[in-house]
Amino acid sequence: MLKYDFIYNQLVQQIQTGTLQAGAKLPSIRNLSLQFSCSKSTVLTALNKLETQHLIYAIPKSGYFVVDHQLPHLPPANDFIDFATSSPTWHAFPYKDFQHCMNKAIDTYQTDLFRYGTPKGLPSLIVEAKKLLETYQIFTHEDNIFITSGVQQSLSLLSIMPFPNQRTTILVEQPSYHLYMDYLKTYRLPVVGIKRTAEGINLDELEQLFSTNTIKFFYTMPRLHNPLGSSYNKKEKYSIRKLANKYDVYIVEDDYLADFEQNSKMDPLFTEDLEDRVIYLKSFSKIMFPGLRIGLAVLPHALINTFQQYKNTTDIDSSMISQAALELYLKSGMFDRYQIKVSEDYMKRATTLQHSLKKHLPMYLTTTDICMHSHIVLPRQVNMNLLIQQLTQQHIFLDSIDRNYLEGFYRERILKLNVSNVEEQKIDKGIKEIAIALTNMNNYYS
Repeated sequence: MLKYDFIYNQLVQQIQTGTLQAGAKLPSIRNLSLQFSCSKSTVLTALNKLETQHLIYAIPKSGYFVVDHQLPHLPPANDFIDFATSSPTWHAFPYKDFQHCMNKAIDTYQTDLFRYGTPKGLPSLIVEAKKLLETYQIFTHEDNIFITSGVQQSLSLLSIMPFPNQRTTILVEQPSYHLYMDYLKTYRLPVVGIKRTAEGINLDELEQLFSTNTIKFFYTMPRLHNPLGSSYNKKEKYSIRKLANKYDVYIVEDDYLADFEQNSKMDPLFTEDLEDRVIYLKSFSKIMFPGLRIGLAVLPHALINTFQQYKNTTDIDSSMISQAALELYLKSGMFDRYQIKVSEDYMKRATTLQHSLKKHLPMYLTTTDICMHSHIVLPRQVNMNLLIQQLTQQHIFLDSIDRNYLEGFYRERILKLNVSNVEEQKIDKGIKEIAIALTNMNNYYS
């Protein structure tokens, strides 16, 4: 072992064991060279290696200090099966690659950190975002693209800002994205719902709602719907666009799982929008990590100025560091490589989920779309709370559907199933245990 590696290992051990705590000052270079009987240049090589790994930092004329004595660790092994959590599996993310982008972003944009960013987002990120959107069949001009603090910011702004159609009521699918349902309830915005199932929505009912209500926009997840896991077919998307144009209604398309689409012919609603009616939203929370807080919004020309005005009053700009790091992650090709890898991994889980549902629960209505989340529709006699409680005792975690609905809207007996945090080899066992629990008459109303 080289001498500087020996010194490095010794110092790492002291940091790991807490002998050197966060903020602690390391011995001077001179003292370390005496301690290890080596030259100062050898000590500097070891210290540079520690600094590169962000374990220590230097203060000129003061010395080296420990950043944090707590080192990254892998998640502990567990015996539970979590069908409730919808966030991505964090330890699968190549954080070292993204860390390189973060460090490079700080070096490249260091002067920009001391002033407010650009209203629409980092221009160089918008350039890369445009290229990425084209891979989803979203073709637009850079002027129409906004960088937002996640899709939730876009939804918040669109919900409160005025639209050219002078309407006020929002139409949402039921069930739908639970955090947006929470937002609508909290701010008591005028909203109506339309039932969506694995078979889609009733287009006659959609036309009636468009024609008899002051619908401002229709919020929808055309593909891989949350929480159902189903997608609209081409005919349904055509009919929705046609009705929206006929009744002067805008469409807000939440395409949060675009990166996981396996059908190359399954285009977004936006792709064939010839009337400038569709607002397209893209999130990075599932393909990367929710804490990135970066989203993309593609707006019709008629909404750009108003959206900009409202965005300026709520958030000067999204995190410059996150934007710059994402730009480098996209430009370097790291995102493409990671997207392929993680998509393949999640699709294996999604396929296993579908096979398990067909094998153990063939009598229950579900979707056939290959998606990391799905559902089954249960009989009205099933006591959902008791069922979930029993399975929790068996370390199988499930979540209620309640937050996915508006208050007062009829709620289907839906059991949500998400495998984004379930190891592939545990999926079949979990579904089998759910099937067994559904044969237990104690989980039914008497």
